[in-house]
Amino acid sequence: MIDERFELPTSAGERQVLETFLEFQRGALVRKCADLDDRQFRSRSVPTSRLSLAGLVRHLAGVERWYFQAVIADAFPGSLFTTFTADFDDVEAATCEATFDMWQAEVETSRRIAAERSLNVVGRHPGTGEQHSLRWVLHHMIDEYARHLGHADMLREAIDGRTGE
Repeated sequence: MIDERFELPTSAGERQVLETFLEFQRGALVRKCADLDDRQFRSRSVPTSRLSLAGLVRHLAGVERWYFQAVIADAFPGSLFTTFTADFDDVEAATCEATFDMWQAEVETSRRIAAERSLNVVGRHPGTGEQHSLRWVLHHMIDEYARHLGHADMLREAIDGRTGE
């Protein structure tokens, strides 16, 4: 996995700032999982926890799919996993390569959907009908990644002592 860090803009338009911050968070996820073998990638922080780096990456792939495809594009192709918690629970056969390939495909679709729309475009949550603008979704995705990157730091530290950027 390549470390493709970049400078976050200090003075830019709203869309560039939102997209750059989200891309930085996506890149941080890749960095936090770099140089792990599949066993380490699947390992849980403690035996009673469902949390693993594999589960986090799978979860974030599903979140990308949900908010960009289901909410904004109104074109949800279905869930990536058979149950709501399978992204965290069923990681025994997960590999770094296949998991990141799946995540990358969802990210590419999200980027395309966002690029084709104004920040003001509004989509609907398929279950509740609640409306969300693309602007809101970008903010939410930054928040979603930031929260889970804290989990990723703790998981990585338990594996080999590495944390942070």
